Amino acid sequence: MSNFGDFAKNVGLAMAGKSPWGGNGDGSSDGAGSGEGGGKSGGPRNPWLPGGSGGGDEPRRSANIEDIFKKRGPEGPRKGGGGPGGPNFQIPQRPGGKSWFPLIAIIIVVVAVLLSSFHLVGPKERAVVKTLGSYSRTLEPGLKFSFPYPIETVDIEDVQGVRAVRIPTSGENAKLILTGDQNLVDLSYIVRWNIKDLEAFKFRLVEPIETVNEVAEAAMRASVAEKTLDDTFSGQGRAEIEQDVRERMQATLDTYQAGIAVIGVEIDKADPPSEVVDAFRDVSVAEQNADGARNTARGYAQQVLATAEGEAEAFNKVYEQYRLAPEVTRQRLYYETMERVLSQTDKTIVEGGNVTPYLPLPELRKRAATPPAPAPAPAEPNAEGQ
Repeated sequence: MSNFGDFAKNVGLAMAGKSPWGGNGDGSSDGAGSGEGGGKSGGPRNPWLPGGSGGGDEPRRSANIEDIFKKRGPEGPRKGGGGPGGPNFQIPQRPGGKSWFPLIAIIIVVVAVLLSSFHLVGPKERAVVKTLGSYSRTLEPGLKFSFPYPIETVDIEDVQGVRAVRIPTSGENAKLILTGDQNLVDLSYIVRWNIKDLEAFKFRLVEPIETVNEVAEAAMRASVAEKTLDDTFSGQGRAEIEQDVRERMQATLDTYQAGIAVIGVEIDKADPPSEVVDAFRDVSVAEQNADGARNTARGYAQQVLATAEGEAEAFNKVYEQYRLAPEVTRQRLYYETMERVLSQTDKTIVEGGNVTPYLPLPELRKRAATPPAPAPAPAEPNAEGQ
């Protein structure tokens, strides 16, 4: 217990600026004589001083702990005398010796209050004000005032800007959706929406954006389930699906009182699953070939039909003339038919008493068509006149 009492006494002397070793604060003697530790104050021996009675020829002692802390401060080692090399920076004081700290603190508080009390709401924005964490009012565009933070907090949102959500997001796996004819289709689409009621948007839903994603996916699956695979690939089928998804989403979000308006849904991609894409391509090529063959057959049928209709029309006209003059028409038809038939034969046999049995009509026509050969030029007389 005596050791503890001595230690507490020494600590008290050090805090009071006195040396616990019995001398002055710098370890020197106080004039009462020198003992074993450099003085006769009766205190314990200073371990930093050399032994013996001490004198002018004693070796230089090490600095004691009081000297170390005496020459140090928050800005580094202090130099005595405040010379030009020492860091003697001090904050200027107001007239009268008062500090500037209270005035600076008041100015900072006033600026913070002003910055948290005035709010500039843009023309496309609205702001909700919460008083002590509870909704109190909505601010319209313009320069508005509120109580400073933390009494009131203001959240400003763009309510007219269009926001887009892509499903599935980049890096996410493909969204396979089952169609009405039991086929799978890989769909990616974009949902565009904005805020129509800021109060409901802020306080009715915990995660508004996540809710929009889930509602969009549910509506898309329900709409595609009512269509066939060919409808999802065609332009008209896509337009019907997009309109149906928008209406379903809006009805569901209105039921939730989400304060969200769905502007539109756009299908970005509709492809078969990647595992069967080659088979779908083969089927698509086969369908295109079948369509080409059907179109060719339809064209040929239309051509044959048009020819038959033309011949029937010509026959009807001939029949009308035949009814007017049957005998003359019969002879004319006979002559036209024989001319058409005999023009394609090389031999013609005619029965009759006064007609040559064989007429080489093609040969006669060839001779008539062949121009006569030019006559040979007369020979020139030779030098002897022959």
